[in-house]
Amino acid sequence: MACISTFISCLRSSQHLKTLQPSLCRSMVCYFSTDLKPKAHTANSKYKVLVVGGGSGGCAMAAKLSSLGKDCAVVEPSDMHYYQPIWTLVGAGVKGFQSSVKPTRQVLPQSCEWIQDKAVKFDPQNNLVELGSGEKVSYDFLIVALGIQLDYGKVKGLIDALEEDPAVASNYHFKWVNKTFPALQQFNGGNAIFTFPNTPIKCAGAPQKIMYLAEEYFRMTGVRDKTNVIYNSSLGVIFGVKKYAEALQKVVEKRNIKVNYKHNLVEVDHKNRTAIFEKLDDNNKQVPFQYDFLHATPPMSCPDVLKQSPLINDGGWVDVNKYTLQHNKFPNVFGLGDCTSLPTSKTGAAVAAQCGILHKNLLQVMKGDCATPLYDGYTSCPLITSKSTCILAEFDYDGKPLETLPFNQAKEMNLTYNMKAYIMPEIYWKIMMKGRWNGPATFRKMLRLGLIRSKKIEV
Repeated sequence: MACISTFISCLRSSQHLKTLQPSLCRSMVCYFSTDLKPKAHTANSKYKVLVVGGGSGGCAMAAKLSSLGKDCAVVEPSDMHYYQPIWTLVGAGVKGFQSSVKPTRQVLPQSCEWIQDKAVKFDPQNNLVELGSGEKVSYDFLIVALGIQLDYGKVKGLIDALEEDPAVASNYHFKWVNKTFPALQQFNGGNAIFTFPNTPIKCAGAPQKIMYLAEEYFRMTGVRDKTNVIYNSSLGVIFGVKKYAEALQKVVEKRNIKVNYKHNLVEVDHKNRTAIFEKLDDNNKQVPFQYDFLHATPPMSCPDVLKQSPLINDGGWVDVNKYTLQHNKFPNVFGLGDCTSLPTSKTGAAVAAQCGILHKNLLQVMKGDCATPLYDGYTSCPLITSKSTCILAEFDYDGKPLETLPFNQAKEMNLTYNMKAYIMPEIYWKIMMKGRWNGPATFRKMLRLGLIRSKKIEV
């Protein structure tokens, strides 16, 4: 019933709030909030469970473990918490930035300790995490949920372009997401380029979602006929799952979007408005593109503090069992979300599904039992194609569709757009951040009358 009420209230509140600057929003949120300070903790504290990272996964897990009280602590330096999946719509001028941010203290459960500091060293052999303050925090069990690192600096000139060129934007960072819509408003035609880097990234559909929204905006403002919409992707396909790739291919063809595969952004010369790409299938030959608007998706990687730790594998990600989320070397350590080696798309939907499984397995291991293989790699990517339509991709480790709704989700639909724009944010803030959302698996069974494939997970 709560979900139905949320759905109705979301549909009733369809008026979009005016976009505000991130710094102003932060000030407003802090001003109208109380109890914003982290709770005090003693030096060299020890906790039953230590969660490192206060993003989606860390906060959701803290909520699930709230019954531990002060035996659970979260290490998170930021005083603000962001719902980043909505930044595509913020960048397109559809949502206000303020809808994506809340104080960290309001998102974390009041019962847990919040250590407002950053982790600078992991010592899993001795069950210790060292903080920026020099304090060493010990634990019985550790949950690593540090997310993914945005490596803007690995593209030569990109940070300078984002700071100095009003035509360059990036929806992936709170500093620059509010540059996107003003840049679209000032665009009068020419080359509008959207990029996808040569690394794993969070929300792999986001680089093209803003492209579809921008292309629609260009049509609305009458500049589409003098605009080249260009998608330069380091990938060899438009999307990794065949069913949805076929649907998206029809979208780009219908809307006359030029797609260049195996093109990786390596440099931005904003003074000459030139973006330089290396062609990955041609000996990394560099080719320049003139731009009049550029949306850059940065390369991403596991956070540096983890790269320097014993927790990662040879690929540079936290080394966890892909079915149980338990670390492959340290049994009292679990990994969650974008920083892990889990071979699935890095999305908030994946984190939600992982949280429920991690919680079950953590409790089992805490009792002395073995973790159970439960995670099938479920993830979801709502691929917005306009301000009223969306293709809702859901799939597993094998790239097989694992759809919740009882119809073909590869079709552009208004229903799935409304779910993305209105329902999912409410689920996030009011249910997932309270520790009560483990993804749509239960709804999938109900909506499909239990007639869904059941895959036996074997380790």
